[in-house]
Amino acid sequence: MNQYVAGLRARIDPSQIPSPVDAIEADKEAWESQMYMTLPGNNPPLSTTDFVAFDQGNSNPKYMRVTTWNIPSSAHLARECEIPLAVVVQPLADLDPREEPVPLVDCGESGPPRCTQCRGYINPWCVWTAGGSRWRCNLCGHETEVSQEYFCNIDANFMRMDQANRPELNKGTVDFVANSEDYWAPPPLPKLTPTYFSTELPPTTARKPQPMNYLFAFDISFEAVESGLLKSACDTLLDILYGGEATDGTPFDPCFPRDCRIGILTFDRALHFYNLSSRLPQASVIVLADLDEIFVPLRDGMFVDPLESRTVIEGLLSSLPERNSTALLGEASLGAALIAGLASLAGMGGHVVVFQSTMPTVGPGALDPLTDESGVYGTEKETKLFLPRDRVWRDVAEECAEEGIGVSLFLGMSKTIDIGSIGIVSSITGGQMYFHPRFKPSRDQIVIASQLRRLVTRTAVYNCVMRIRCSHGLRISKYYGNFYERSLTNLEAGVWDADKAFSATFEHTRTLDERQYAYLQCALLYTTTDGQRRVRTCNLALQVVSLARDVFQYADMDATVCHLARQAMTNLSNRRMAQIREELTEQCSSILLGYRRNCATATAASQLIIPEAFRCLPVYVLAITKTKPLKGRTVAADVRNYNARKILSMGVRSTMQHLYPRLLALHDLEDAIALPNDTTGQIVFPSLMGNSHVYMEARGVYLIDNEEYMIFWVGSGVSRQTLYELFGVQDLFVLNPNMTSLPVLNTRLSQQVHNILAHRYSQRGYVPQMLLARQNMDGTEIEFSDMLVEDQNNGAMSYLDYLCLVHKQINTVVTQGVSISGGPSLRGSPW
Repeated sequence: MNQYVAGLRARIDPSQIPSPVDAIEADKEAWESQMYMTLPGNNPPLSTTDFVAFDQGNSNPKYMRVTTWNIPSSAHLARECEIPLAVVVQPLADLDPREEPVPLVDCGESGPPRCTQCRGYINPWCVWTAGGSRWRCNLCGHETEVSQEYFCNIDANFMRMDQANRPELNKGTVDFVANSEDYWAPPPLPKLTPTYFSTELPPTTARKPQPMNYLFAFDISFEAVESGLLKSACDTLLDILYGGEATDGTPFDPCFPRDCRIGILTFDRALHFYNLSSRLPQASVIVLADLDEIFVPLRDGMFVDPLESRTVIEGLLSSLPERNSTALLGEASLGAALIAGLASLAGMGGHVVVFQSTMPTVGPGALDPLTDESGVYGTEKETKLFLPRDRVWRDVAEECAEEGIGVSLFLGMSKTIDIGSIGIVSSITGGQMYFHPRFKPSRDQIVIASQLRRLVTRTAVYNCVMRIRCSHGLRISKYYGNFYERSLTNLEAGVWDADKAFSATFEHTRTLDERQYAYLQCALLYTTTDGQRRVRTCNLALQVVSLARDVFQYADMDATVCHLARQAMTNLSNRRMAQIREELTEQCSSILLGYRRNCATATAASQLIIPEAFRCLPVYVLAITKTKPLKGRTVAADVRNYNARKILSMGVRSTMQHLYPRLLALHDLEDAIALPNDTTGQIVFPSLMGNSHVYMEARGVYLIDNEEYMIFWVGSGVSRQTLYELFGVQDLFVLNPNMTSLPVLNTRLSQQVHNILAHRYSQRGYVPQMLLARQNMDGTEIEFSDMLVEDQNNGAMSYLDYLCLVHKQINTVVTQGVSISGGPSLRGSPW
């Protein structure tokens, strides 16, 4: 179970240190050929493995992962182990096509059976008593009467006779239909000073579920028109609504959700509302110039069925770029546009999708140009870069979340836009931010089209409330992620989707009984895009143990790393970056020290002992310190804020692949790899390689992918044949460094690489931005080298040096008896 790294000399053979790639490949080999059964007592596959899970009452690990699948029986043992007790939840995660879909359960008008004391939902771990007329809640132990319509006799094993036909009694993840008004979204509390003006009285009754409305808001300032963002956005939306043709002439179908309605708003120094009624020959516009008193000047025709009003919408979107081609206004009031979206969707909920090019310097929440930010790094003022400069942005975000409205931002700017302020709107409402600095249609059109397509096609819901309940002896202490935390127990979000996750830490309130399981239940109450109110419940039963060895044996490194990354991003608004980096290193050392003290006391202090479950923890923690929000070098505040908010909402798999990007050698692919097998038709994909220049050679072509960028690095000694087979050219100097997609060629290598890219597209549903870096020729090589996290870069040390630092910290504690924070650290280091 232990991995020894002996000697830790100044020079260490790279083959001696734990490799993430070895762990990833070994796990794939173990799990891609067999099914994972979810009963307690099994270590799940890594998040990076394409595994198939069979739900036996515990949720699929794609939905819920805990930092250890064996819960310490006491708070004392938890402190001794130093593993943070946390759960990462991605309640709408995409499943493997080979897995069973989540069952939908309709329990009638009364809704799903719930505990009358803790309000937990019925699940496979409840116990039936009194001949089936009562059930004992696994979370609080309270017994609840079974309603007459839900009653069923029990057998000799105290199981219901209809158990096999009740998915909620044998599956860890289910969707309950929630038709009752008790589950409808309640109206928000009235405001003392209203954000917008309305002739209608504020609603006092719960919001009746209905299909989701989308409002697309376009910045029509000079910058948006000049950069091409407005035209790209309009063209992309037209393709999504009505279909179109790809660059190769292949037609594709529309993909806008059925039953959803659409509204269009444009803005500069004024707001432009459009009547899209199908009765009109073309869209009519109403201009609202007074941004101090915002209201919605029309109701009929504001939101329409895109198919019924196709002629009107096509005419408007096609004419917007040309109509505003002479725009001279340089300002665009994003705050006013968001308030207009709030006013138009209030009482219904929905999704506002904004395309913005300039910092909002007029209207509500107007921001002054940022002063030089480089002077604040390393000072106490550093934290202010991660906070909104005007309270309006937080107020609008919270009000949108209360109304069930999500906001997604497509940002294509040439100058700073202050994501620290405006980004809070998408974070609190559960929306997403897309970042395209120095927007160029020739480079970014493909990416923005893929992102918008993913936004409307992935599993998405709105009017959301989330809560995690624990069994007796445990309690949730804190949540981490992008949401609105109005109360201590409930999380709210305007929208939520398949790509979003959050984490929560939990703690002991008393000693747990080893003979019983500990339980976690996450409930997500939401409205589907077609207007049905549902509750998704995800359940986990976890073994309780009293030995540290058992806690470490079932630890989950992926969940631990994901939680540590979220915690670090959350701390940016109240701690200096240098302090956060030091705390991460100390957390890493503490976990390894906890194992050494409790499970390997007999070993020499000169040896670094790494538990099997955490064998790659140091390199992943190092990778967190090298992320753009935390790296030591000068990075624009907008870049730091964008990446911090992105990491806060990423699922476990995406986080792991973002921290340690997948690196492939394309020039050495075997003939049969990444091609369909002649007999089975299955495709085997190539193994990854370590993220260091040590493993690379100048004659090679490499692909690195961190979920945001996909970079092809071409060595200066690459052969003409490889260049021709992959790029269709024979000279490195002729290769176009601005290439945005790989050419489709009739060569084996081209087919292999396209199959690899297609496989990754099927996994994540969108295309990252493609970049090309020729050795010693292109500036994008800096971005490529920064992704090689095992090297010395990003203002931080190499993996080998970092491992030495962690070892020194542990060695100092073991030999001198001081605390981890008192030992060697990054303070005063040359990095």
